[in-house]
Amino acid sequence: MSGLMHLVVSNYNELLEAKKDPLVDSWLFMQSPMPVLSFLVIYLFFVLKIGPDFMRNRKPFELKGWMIAYNAYQVIFSIWLCCQAFYVKNALPYLLNHTCSNPSPNKEFQEALARGAWWYHFSKITELLDTVFFVLRKKQSQVTFLHVYHHSVTMVGSWGYLKFLPGEQGVVIGFLNSMVHIVMYAYYLIAALGPRFQKYLWWKKYMTWIQLTQFCIMLSYLLFIIVMDCKLPKALTFFFATNVVIFLYLFSDFYIKAYKRPKKEAKQIGELKENSTSVHKKKL
Repeated sequence: MSGLMHLVVSNYNELLEAKKDPLVDSWLFMQSPMPVLSFLVIYLFFVLKIGPDFMRNRKPFELKGWMIAYNAYQVIFSIWLCCQAFYVKNALPYLLNHTCSNPSPNKEFQEALARGAWWYHFSKITELLDTVFFVLRKKQSQVTFLHVYHHSVTMVGSWGYLKFLPGEQGVVIGFLNSMVHIVMYAYYLIAALGPRFQKYLWWKKYMTWIQLTQFCIMLSYLLFIIVMDCKLPKALTFFFATNVVIFLYLFSDFYIKAYKRPKKEAKQIGELKENSTSVHKKKL
């Protein structure tokens, strides 16, 4: 127990003693936590209270054009973010070849990393529109705890990462997440095009598999950093690892409820009908 307390205290001190970059502080939304907290409060208040109340006696908005434009933008932007991991100072290849050595003394590399992290944070702000569209289209059943928690944590967490601990772990985490978002928003883009494209959406359930695979890779990478005692910010590693475990649980639970349980219940209903028919025939 004392060892765990020491670990918590040392990570907390690491966070407090982190040297904030004056360049980062000068960027949009980064000077204080007020902008990101304001976004969070407005987001939660709208999707949980104001929006549903506003739509209660109204017909759902179609928003087809907006949905197509929004999802196309997210696909292109996610591709661009992935490219940054390779073309901005070869960040991803360099990090994978120097996994346990901290390249942060390279000021140019660190600035490039911070700029990429800001754009990643910006993407998490724009992604709040996912939930807004659900509400305006009266898809409130899709505004689940998993959905709202995921969007809230990634937005606030990406701000805190850039503000306090822009460690190199973020390159791998951001790259994997952006890769998944290319697939996810491509799916939503096809769905927004209309019913005649529904036949191309047979792979819907595999999106959750892709997300779960992403989290497993992230967790393996983070555990490797911990086990090998790599010279990277430990507070950041434990923050990422904790959230990845939470996401693994929530997404697994969603997959079971959305796909496994209905399939099992359908099988049980089929067996009951078959048994009932068999008993009826015997009586005859």
